[in-house]
Amino acid sequence: MRDFQSIDGTMIIGGVRASEIAKRFGTPVYVTDEERLRENFRKIDKAFNDRMPTRIHYALKANNNLTILRILEQEGSCIDAVSIGEVDLCIKAGFTPDRILYTGTGVSTAELKGLVKRKVPINIDSLSEMRRLAAIAPDYPVSFRVNPGVGAGHHAHVVTGAKTTKFGVPKSAIVNAYAEALALGLRPFGIHCHIGAGVMDVDPFVQVTEVMVELVNEIKDVLGLQLEMLDLGGGIGIPYRPEEHEMDVEALADAIVSRVKDATEIKTLALEPGRYIVCDSTVLLTTVNDVKETPEKRFASVDAGFNTLIRPAFYGSYHHVAVANKFDSPAELVYDVVGPICETGDFIAKDRRLPKVSEGDIIVVYDTGAYGFSMCSNYNARGKPAEVLVHDGQMHLIREAETVDDLVAHQRIPSRLMI
Repeated sequence: MRDFQSIDGTMIIGGVRASEIAKRFGTPVYVTDEERLRENFRKIDKAFNDRMPTRIHYALKANNNLTILRILEQEGSCIDAVSIGEVDLCIKAGFTPDRILYTGTGVSTAELKGLVKRKVPINIDSLSEMRRLAAIAPDYPVSFRVNPGVGAGHHAHVVTGAKTTKFGVPKSAIVNAYAEALALGLRPFGIHCHIGAGVMDVDPFVQVTEVMVELVNEIKDVLGLQLEMLDLGGGIGIPYRPEEHEMDVEALADAIVSRVKDATEIKTLALEPGRYIVCDSTVLLTTVNDVKETPEKRFASVDAGFNTLIRPAFYGSYHHVAVANKFDSPAELVYDVVGPICETGDFIAKDRRLPKVSEGDIIVVYDTGAYGFSMCSNYNARGKPAEVLVHDGQMHLIREAETVDDLVAHQRIPSRLMI
C-alpha cells in the first residue's frame, strides 16, 4: 500500500495538503497525483519492453477522465476500450485509432459500424459478431478474444476467464473461428484473453500464458496463420491493505515473456493494465458530517457514499482510510465510516481504528483511482464529485462537481404536466 507524507499533521499528496484541496474544491473530491500516475505506467512499460516489444493498453474502464488520458497518451500508452463511448473519449484525448483496441461483449451491429467508421481494430467476442462484422467490412483487421478456461480475481463478479462466463470464444472452438474469419475475408492479426481483475499472484498469468501459447501454435499448425500479437489482457492487482505487497512486475514479465519467446514466433505482446496504472495515484477526500455512537457501533458519517465509491458495498472491497487532518495522531477508537445514502449497505469502511473523529474532519480513502469515479452514480439525486489533479504543489480542477441542474439537464416534462 502506498505511503504518504505529512506536514504539521496533515496528509500531503502531490505536494499539496489534503485540507487545502478540500477547502478549495469541497468534498467529496477525487484527487490524482500526476507523478505517481506516470511512474506506474513507466514501471510496467519498462518491465515488459526491456524483454520484448510490448503494447501497454491502458484499460480505460478503470478511469476515463480526459486529463488522465492525455497524460497516458504522452507516455506512449495504447488503449483497451470496451464501448464506442470509450473509443470516442480516447480519440478526443489525442489517441490515433491504431493505438486503440476495442474489446466489447454483446456488441451491436450499430456499434460495429461505428468502429469500422473510426478504423479501430476489433477484438471479436463471438461468432455472431464476427459474421456481422464481415458483412460490414470483410477486409477488416481483427483479433479474437478466447475464453481460456483460466479465471482469477478479487471477487466472483470480476473473474472473466472461467468457462462459465459470458466472455470470449471457447478455446475448443477458436481454431474453427479463425478458419471461418479467413474464409470471410477478415484479417486476423492477434489473439486475446483476460482472466479477471485484482490478481496478486504470478501463477494464474503463467497458467494462461501457457494455454495461449498452445493456441497460437495450434492455429499456425492447422491453418498456416502466424499471428502477430498475443494480448494477455489485464488483471494485475494492487495492495489495498497495509500488510499486502505489490505485484513484482519484473518477475511477472520474466515468467510471461520467457514462455512466449521460447515457444512462439509472436512479434508483439500486449497487456491491459488499468488498476495497476491508475489506482494508487488517486485518493478520495470526504468530510465527516456527523459522529454517532450507539450501544453497538460508533459511526463517522461522511459526505461520500456508495454513490461516490461503490466498491466496498458492491464487492465488499477493503479501502484503507485515515484522517487526513490528523494524519500523525494515534488511533484511539473504532469506527464504521458510512455515507449519506438511504441504504444500510452504504459504507466506505467498517471497524477501523482511527484517531478520535470530529465533525469537519477530512477522511482520506486510499486507492480510488480505479473503478472509483468511473462507477459512481446519481443515486439519491446526489451529483457526482469533482476531480482534481495535483502536481508539484499545484492543484488543477479536471472535472467539476455536478449540480442539481446537471441532474435534470436531459429530462423533459410533457407540456400537459407542466406547472
